Amino acid sequence: MEIRFQVVVFDTADIETESTFWAGVLGGEIEREDDWHMVVVDGEPRVGVQLAPGHVAPEWPNGVPPQQIHLDLWVDDFVDADEEVRRLGARVLQPAAGAASGDDFQVYADPAGHPFCLCFPVGGPHGTTT
Repeated sequence: MEIRFQVVVFDTADIETESTFWAGVLGGEIEREDDWHMVVVDGEPRVGVQLAPGHVAPEWPNGVPPQQIHLDLWVDDFVDADEEVRRLGARVLQPAAGAASGDDFQVYADPAGHPFCLCFPVGGPHGTTT
């Protein structure tokens, strides 16, 4: 079996807001069909967004419904990435733990409530969590 590309698909009741969010986070463009949007980055499909009128946002981490999947996005500059995803409509679900060394992460929800993490190295000028 040969897989040509892999795409994570997010369900949402508001397809335009959700696809605009992920296009902004990934630096991509949106290819729109009626109830399906594909976020394309450098000509490659990266994230699908599917209209699901009855979508109920998961409650992170152990709610009803519980999270079923999430993305870990590794960034070098946490401060810039945090500002950008919040500007695009993300909200913080769990602040970074404030690790003294190694890697840390902060958990967010996208506009439809899907959790994702910004993961980053700790220390140095770009790895601070101020």
